[in-house]
Amino acid sequence: MRYSGVSIRRAAKRFMQDRGGNFALMFGVVVATLAAAVGFGVDTVQLYNARTALSGAVDAAVTSTARDLTTGVIQPADAEKVVKAFLSANSSGGILTPDRITLDRLTVDQTARTVEAAAHVDVDLFFPLFGMDKTKRVTNTSAAIYSDKQIEVAMMLDLTGSMQKTRKTDKIGDLKTAAENAVRTMLDGQDPKNPRVRVAIVPYASGVNVGALGKMTYAETSSSSDLPPVAGSSLLVAKTGKTTLPSFGQYTSVVSSAFPNSDACATERKTRDGKADFTADGPDTVRTDKSGKQYYALVNRDNRLSGQGMNKCPNAKVIPLTADSAALLDSIYDFSANGYTGGAIGVQWTYYMLSPRWRSAIRSADLGDGPSDTNSKKISKVAILMTDGEFNTVYAGVSGTNNNGQGGLARGNAERICDNMKSDGIEVFTIGFALPSDEASAARDVLKNCSSTDKSSSMKHFFDVSTGEELNQAFQSIIANTERLALTQ
Repeated sequence: MRYSGVSIRRAAKRFMQDRGGNFALMFGVVVATLAAAVGFGVDTVQLYNARTALSGAVDAAVTSTARDLTTGVIQPADAEKVVKAFLSANSSGGILTPDRITLDRLTVDQTARTVEAAAHVDVDLFFPLFGMDKTKRVTNTSAAIYSDKQIEVAMMLDLTGSMQKTRKTDKIGDLKTAAENAVRTMLDGQDPKNPRVRVAIVPYASGVNVGALGKMTYAETSSSSDLPPVAGSSLLVAKTGKTTLPSFGQYTSVVSSAFPNSDACATERKTRDGKADFTADGPDTVRTDKSGKQYYALVNRDNRLSGQGMNKCPNAKVIPLTADSAALLDSIYDFSANGYTGGAIGVQWTYYMLSPRWRSAIRSADLGDGPSDTNSKKISKVAILMTDGEFNTVYAGVSGTNNNGQGGLARGNAERICDNMKSDGIEVFTIGFALPSDEASAARDVLKNCSSTDKSSSMKHFFDVSTGEELNQAFQSIIANTERLALTQ
């Protein structure tokens, strides 16, 4: 068969036209595939965000309802109304809208003392594919325990010189606001005659002002021993007529008279080797010196703490566990900043305020009922340790007068005490507030090491904050975590 030139040209033209159609078809397929992929990605992110938001809303609703049942604010019959209100309040303003969340099921088991809620939200899809529905249902179920578990919180608060107000910052003012809000959040709305939550505060600087507990301290002099008088000493024999150790009450009466603690300040308790004591033993614990002679384990007031300038205690006193918000707030209102950073001393007294071994001493000083016995099923014990700088002041185990340049020793002492607290079942939260750049690394290390281990991604134990608003938020987050611990452990 023969083809003319015209026939060949016509055949070629038809072929090229057919190829152009193929390219257009292929281009359309590629564009459609890319659009589908982008749409699928957008919808996937949308569903993920909705699932996360719904989970947070249901968790908050269940936890808050369990707390209200625990404290007696509501009755089981009120639970559904409260859960719905929290689902609405915790979803507005985000990817979810209140009118789209549906509570599917709420179960309040009064025998197991649990609250369980299931809810869903229908999420609009931007790019439904292949006949898919235009909406996708996301569901979530959450549960919490409600109980009569009590909470004891001791807050160590930094009143050192670096907290003073300057032209640019008011750190002491920020602390007052955050501490006041924390006390109100924890104590408001409960029965003062039968409180579920009690709070202690431990203001600290170069030492700790222990108030009425100062009668149970040993105020050293430049010529006295590091240890309080032992049985058979000339002082005790002269005052009691006994060569054996007298009663604790008689002992503290003699010692406080012979070694008066005029400013009620306390530093570390010293061991018989002159080093820091890391235990939470009460002051009525009987100890022996290197010669086997007995004495009571009073906490020292080191004579090198001059009580002048930066080397003095805060005016604010330690307040042991109480549900009296007025007493706590009055103390907070009067906070003023001055002094070095005896952080390990503050940690030590925070430990004391939560230890049942100090209950007798606190009661005898007429400072309340003291800490409860340790019982993880009935009591949640929490320490909050806050500082704006590096711990630097130590007296025990330090020779000479360089007590305010002991950063390494202070941090090590603090971490040892924190380890003991955690071993005793105390949950430790820490806050670093506007840490200066030249101290930030060391200060953060001790706070991280002191804090308890995070049990989940939603429960932080160490907070590194820069502003007053962030400080307030840190305290509120810790309180929320404290409630979560009390409701779930």
